[in-house]
This record gives sequence, structure tokens and C-alpha cells, in this order.
Amino acid sequence: MDSLLEQTKKPDEIVIVDGKSYDRTVEVIKHYQKKDRRIKLVIESGCVAHGRNVSIELADNAVVALTDAGCIAKPDWLANICEPFKSEEIGLVAGFYEMPYKNSLQRAMNIYHGVLPKQFDPKRFLPSARSVAFRKKAWEEVGGFNENLSKAGEDTDFFYKIVKNGVKIARVGKARVIWQETKSFGLEDSLKKFYQYAKGDAQAGIWWHPTKQLSSHNIKVVLVFVRYLLGLLLLVGLSSQPKTAYVLIFGLLMYFIWAFGKIYRQTKDASAGSWGILIQILSDFAVMAGFISGITENKIKSK
Repeated sequence: MDSLLEQTKKPDEIVIVDGKSYDRTVEVIKHYQKKDRRIKLVIESGCVAHGRNVSIELADNAVVALTDAGCIAKPDWLANICEPFKSEEIGLVAGFYEMPYKNSLQRAMNIYHGVLPKQFDPKRFLPSARSVAFRKKAWEEVGGFNENLSKAGEDTDFFYKIVKNGVKIARVGKARVIWQETKSFGLEDSLKKFYQYAKGDAQAGIWWHPTKQLSSHNIKVVLVFVRYLLGLLLLVGLSSQPKTAYVLIFGLLMYFIWAFGKIYRQTKDASAGSWGILIQILSDFAVMAGFISGITENKIKSK
């Protein structure tokens, strides 16, 4: 709240939707409301997508900037993310985020949670709901956030529809929020998120993304299944072809080296790279389980 109120570009309004939280969130926001009349608070049950849609619907302005609870906006975030709207052609602006960490494990997990600053591509970076702004008419044209996606995938689906609808996107790497939640992530927390992300992507059913193309989330998950299926076939083949063990061991070794390198190349931290091996294997099973759950729920709903 402090970070939003202390922006160099003052927001005309701040709309917050609380999904009937069990902590002191509402009490704290009501305290801020006494100090600033721009703050609107809505308490309403529903999924994340519903909360996003309600807040945008209640916003009075033509341009809406979005961030999430647990994020701290840098002082010039709003000014930077609104700058491209000076051009009438721009319908959405993708801001960026930073992922702080307290130890090597969290540093390694950040590679799986998001994009590091040096990876930011001003032409291809996909928007994140924790740092984005768009014209309200663009949100209306694509039908808002999909409320059938209850826990994850609603932002991926929304931005996919934005791209498919031909909305012109600007990407501003300096429009940043700090995703504070990453400093509290443990391994179990991350695996739950990987599961929910994969489930949401499977439910969204996006196989070919105009921007990500062959690296779309669902295609990546299918390739994870293929990797483990090949490993299983090699394992089964040991009974008839003992030499298959050499291929299996070599494959595992290469996979471990790849998992270590995936983290080390971006962090230059050997300790974080070592965590990468464990995270990679556990995340593989988390996303496969989430993907199966998402596909299964889709089939049940279709019946």
C-alpha cells in the first residue's frame, strides 16, 4: 500500500478486491482508506480471475495498471508502465518484476518461477499479471480473465487472447515491482505453485502460442512426459539388454549436468546450481501431476 501511495505518478484510484481473507488484510486496508479516499475496497469470494475482473470493472479510468498482493511497486513503476500509452496504438504494456531471495535454494527456484532481468526480451517477453497495464477496452474485447481457471492460468489465458486479438503490446523493463513472496518460498511452496501453474495451463488448453511457439507451457510439459517415458523404456529394457544400463546412466548424468548448468549459467552460483538438480526432478513430477489434473478436470467438465 505504501509503495502505491508513494508513486512519482499518483494513481487516480486504487481498487482492491479481498477474497474474504482470514488475516488482518481488510483491517489494514480500512486503516489506509481513512487516510486516502482514492482507495476502494471490495470484499467478495471468488477465484483470482474473478477478483481481477471485479477490480477492473469497478475502475473508473480508461487505463488500468495491475499488480498483486505481496508485490512492492518501485516508486516510478506507474509512471514507466503508463508512458507507452501516449501512443494510441498501444493497448497493453508489460512491466517487469524482481525476485529477491535469501539463500541459494530460493535463488535456484527463481529460475523456475520467472524471468531474470538479463533474460528480459523487449520484443518477446510475455506479460505477467503482477506488473501490467492495459486499456480497459482491450480487457472488454477479449472477455476479461477466464473465471473457469480457478487457481492459475488465468493470466496466461488472458494475455494469449490479447495477442490473438491483435492488441499492440509495449514491453518496459524498467517498470518494475518486487515480488516479495519469493523470499518466503520453501521447496514445498514452489512445488505447489509448479503444480498449480501446470494445472492452469492444461485447463487453459493453449498449445500453440503466437509468441512462445514450440516453447509454450503445454508443449514443454509433454516433452517432460516424453523424457520420463524414454527413461522408463530403458529401465524395462535392462532385463533383456543389460548394456542398456550404460545408456540409462549416461542419460541421467547428462540430465543432471543440464539441470545444474541451467541454474549455474544464470546465477554463477555453484550452490544454487546443485539445488537445480533436485528442483528439476521434483518440478518435473509436480508439473506432470498438475497437467494430468488439469486435463482430467477439463474432461469431467465437458461431460
